[in-house]
Amino acid sequence: MELGLVGLGKMGGNMRERIRRAGHTVIGYDRNPDLADVHSLEELVGALQAPRVVWVMVPAGAATQSTIDELAELLSPGDVVVDGGNSRWTDDEKHAEELAAKGIGFVDCGVSGGVWGLENGYALMYGGSDEHVARVQPVFDALKPEGEYGSVHAGKVGAGHFAKMVHNGIEYAMMQAYAEGWELLEKVDSVENVREIFRSWQEGTVIRSWLLDLAVNALDEDEHLDQLRGYASDSGEGRWTVEAAIDNAVPLPAITASLFARFASRQDDSPQMKMIAALRNQFGGHAVEKK
Repeated sequence: MELGLVGLGKMGGNMRERIRRAGHTVIGYDRNPDLADVHSLEELVGALQAPRVVWVMVPAGAATQSTIDELAELLSPGDVVVDGGNSRWTDDEKHAEELAAKGIGFVDCGVSGGVWGLENGYALMYGGSDEHVARVQPVFDALKPEGEYGSVHAGKVGAGHFAKMVHNGIEYAMMQAYAEGWELLEKVDSVENVREIFRSWQEGTVIRSWLLDLAVNALDEDEHLDQLRGYASDSGEGRWTVEAAIDNAVPLPAITASLFARFASRQDDSPQMKMIAALRNQFGGHAVEKK
């Protein structure tokens, strides 16, 4: 099938390549002309045969809103827009309603996989009607990991981004647990090889995971994380998860504490936040602050 892809950064560029490897045609647009196949959204829409599918992979908020606003004026009834960025789920219903007024479908899709997704595939959580999801299904199948699992039609519009938000909240708490354990091991004089302890946990333990593998990668690069400042930012989805928990009266003590720990990292050079920063860099290519 043909796909228009808007946004060819760290995630979007690799997604374009993976979809092409699966045999589909991807026409990409990015504000950086060195990355783009076409030089405007108008040119992108004109290059696709109707009915079109356009996947938006730009930063959440104003950038996504302006892109969808422009596409609403360029696309035709029967076309479908997919928002694959990290938009807040509450924006999805608004976007779906705006596009539906012009006969254009909308699917929201949470995407996980970071800089490793090109080779390993992307975990996908999408929301929308059966009809609109079916239109995009060949692309979902191209992006997902090998095997039976790795993608899910989570429900109605907004369900995909809500599921990805909760996924990221869980991710916060898991990273915090590894970071706290690492700091305690580093602190005790009798423990002499923290890196190899983490490595030993990669086989046969109940806490083995991809995040643990990435922690070992980070420690191989900088055994005591001496080169990192203990500062970790947050993308917003942890905050949204906590806010949703408050709205629904669901207790999330571990996720909430992990979010607050990141806030604390901005006040002091926290050893735990060195590990959080290292993990975010490993799986997502997020920037780290050097000492």
